Amino acid sequence: MAQPDNQSKRFFESLSGAGKSIAVLTSGGDAQGMNAAVRAVVRMGIYVGAKVYFIREGYQGMVDGGEENIKEASWESVSSMLQMGGTVIGSARCKEFRSHEGRLKAAHNLVQRGITNLCVIGGDGSLTGANLFREEWSGLLEELVQQGLIDEDAVQKYSALHIVGMVGSIDNDFCGTDMTIGTDSALHRIIEVVDAIMTTAQSHQRTFVLEVMGRHCGYLALVSALACGADWVLIPEMPPEDGWEEKMCQKLSANRAGMKRLNVIIVAEGAIDCNNKPITTDQVKDLVVRCLGFDTRVTILGHVQRGGTPSAFDRILASRMGVEAVIALLETTANTPACVVSLCGNQAVRLPLMECVQMTQEVQKAMDEKKFEEAVKLRGRSFENNLKTYKLLAHRKLESELPHSNFNIAVLNVGAPAAGMNAAVRSAVRVGISEGHKMFAVNDGFEGFYKGQIKEIKWADVGGWTGQGGSLLGTKRTLPAKHVEKIAEQMRAHNINALLVIGGFEAYLGLMELLEARGKYDEFCVPMVMVPATVSNNVPGSDLSIGADTALNAITDTCDRIKQSASGTKRRVFIIETMGGYCGYLASVGGLAAGADAAYIYEEPFDIRDLQSNVEHLTEKMKGAIQRGLVLRNENSNENYTTDFIYQLYSEEGRGVFDCRKNVLGHMQQGGAPSPFDRNFGTKISAKAMLWLTKKMNETFRQGRVFANTEDTCCLLGMRRRALVFQPVVQLKDETDFVHRIPKEQWWLKLRPLMKILAKYKTSYDVSDSGQLEHVVRNIRPKESDASGAM
Repeated sequence: MAQPDNQSKRFFESLSGAGKSIAVLTSGGDAQGMNAAVRAVVRMGIYVGAKVYFIREGYQGMVDGGEENIKEASWESVSSMLQMGGTVIGSARCKEFRSHEGRLKAAHNLVQRGITNLCVIGGDGSLTGANLFREEWSGLLEELVQQGLIDEDAVQKYSALHIVGMVGSIDNDFCGTDMTIGTDSALHRIIEVVDAIMTTAQSHQRTFVLEVMGRHCGYLALVSALACGADWVLIPEMPPEDGWEEKMCQKLSANRAGMKRLNVIIVAEGAIDCNNKPITTDQVKDLVVRCLGFDTRVTILGHVQRGGTPSAFDRILASRMGVEAVIALLETTANTPACVVSLCGNQAVRLPLMECVQMTQEVQKAMDEKKFEEAVKLRGRSFENNLKTYKLLAHRKLESELPHSNFNIAVLNVGAPAAGMNAAVRSAVRVGISEGHKMFAVNDGFEGFYKGQIKEIKWADVGGWTGQGGSLLGTKRTLPAKHVEKIAEQMRAHNINALLVIGGFEAYLGLMELLEARGKYDEFCVPMVMVPATVSNNVPGSDLSIGADTALNAITDTCDRIKQSASGTKRRVFIIETMGGYCGYLASVGGLAAGADAAYIYEEPFDIRDLQSNVEHLTEKMKGAIQRGLVLRNENSNENYTTDFIYQLYSEEGRGVFDCRKNVLGHMQQGGAPSPFDRNFGTKISAKAMLWLTKKMNETFRQGRVFANTEDTCCLLGMRRRALVFQPVVQLKDETDFVHRIPKEQWWLKLRPLMKILAKYKTSYDVSDSGQLEHVVRNIRPKESDASGAM
């Protein structure tokens, strides 16, 4: 698809791995996505000309040595690895490596193979061990010389050991990164179980107490509580205050009185009270039964959370980190400290390994010393914001505690349905009520608005909405321009003081039309904000939209099944059509997550020569050990090179080597329950939007009414690199291709070379965008920096 150009030549000259050896190992507990990281390290390493080795069974394999434990990897040896959970190369906890003698054996085994570059995928213990090994390296080599096991030439040749770490841990307990490899997949497992339990709990009016992993970190418990709307959550970083038992029972009882038929309590396995005493699920169950008499059950999820296939998010995260780790190894010098490849917003960054480890240890120290607020802050802004949002949404204030604003806010969904919209509406309604506002729900978008389908919506009305797919309010693509007079009438009739619009490109266009109507109708001179929600991820001003992650998971899961259908048969190539309009996000990022060989999109024009080149490339691969090929095509990538055309071309040109099948995924990409990521993103971005509306209404309240007519009172709230940013929609006009309904510049296009490199294409890769070494500073991230932008 792409031929080498000047940039790729610069890439090879500046980052050649020729003559270098890289070893990759997974250590400590396993995490879904580790295989994707191993695959990326192996293929990127081979791509730049280095020799790459697997070290099996973690540090144990490094200490034991031998052909079976330290084995050279080939391109084909990591095929079909992407979708597998756990770690294919094995992981073990190794006592011997903790001793000096064990590390001496490991050093000898590495020197024998000329390995001086290590890529370690594991938790803080594994990475701390790697750093100690690096610090001792020159001393270990001297000892090996004294023992006559290596000569002086080897000491000169292999004088420095370079280490790059990637954090593989489902607990997300490592400071310095928004998300660790495996966390998102673990959340998928938890939410699948919680969603299933909720249906049976509802049938019998039961209370369920669920224990999730997290011995020292409550991230999984906290985010899963946010994502399922749990009644109560117990985490080690923020133990409940004295008397929590009574408060919890009052909350559960009040929820039942409000016609809720079930209760869910989530407990992290390391949950403690404010005296550092453990709180167990059985304790919680006994408490509920004794005080309330509710039928209560305990479910301990255990190792289910570590299992299963990695989510799309974890595959992309691990693939990006793996490629970045190889680049970091090639750029290291003898003076470069060991670094960990990390994620901040949607950017890859490099951080000094020991700074991250020290801060991670400080969290535990703060908890031991009962400095719980400090522990939460040390976890980072992402964790802190999750906790604040949960408290805001889960605990309803009494009428007497609410501020009385006399403001009315309308919320509506516009455009096509997207998973996560309901979580966003629930969040908006509850935050609005907590701020003292009256909330109004508009059914069926702008169409329902002008028809008067508006009614007040209360706290209890949105209970259980987070896990629901589609749009419970109803959504239409109708734009407001032709109906502004009637919409203005409805705004006047219900005294609407602010608008929250949740939707895709139509919502963006609709907001601009309402802004224009301000000149004629004062009713639109109110604060208005849009939250992007569309599977296509084509809204300008935001790197990510609610619903895109769920669609990516649908694509990835389907591609996995489709590829599996060909196992054991003759060689086969699948041509898959994805949604997205003219935006190639789903095809490109879905291609990276599913291990596609090519992805055809509108933003990157292609012609018949590119198609021919791709067929030839696949033919060559199929003649080897590769059995299956995957090609994705965005629905509007080219009006002439249709899915049928590409299918027929591949079928004809691959005759005798492989056969072809085609699939159009269609609306299954819009359906299904929202992923944990979309639930969490929708919840937090919507809460932030509501707090902004409150601030703007207070700022623009004059002479008994809200009057907001400046550009900065009509905004889109979007994820930009590392932060959530409010941007006036007027300022986004120049960034928009209105004909094709896409932003003129799209950040994810930088990920396309990764997909091509991992599919064995020679292509240009802009290394100038690689993460530079930064330093860990407490809570340095811009406001709301979050894993939400990580894709």
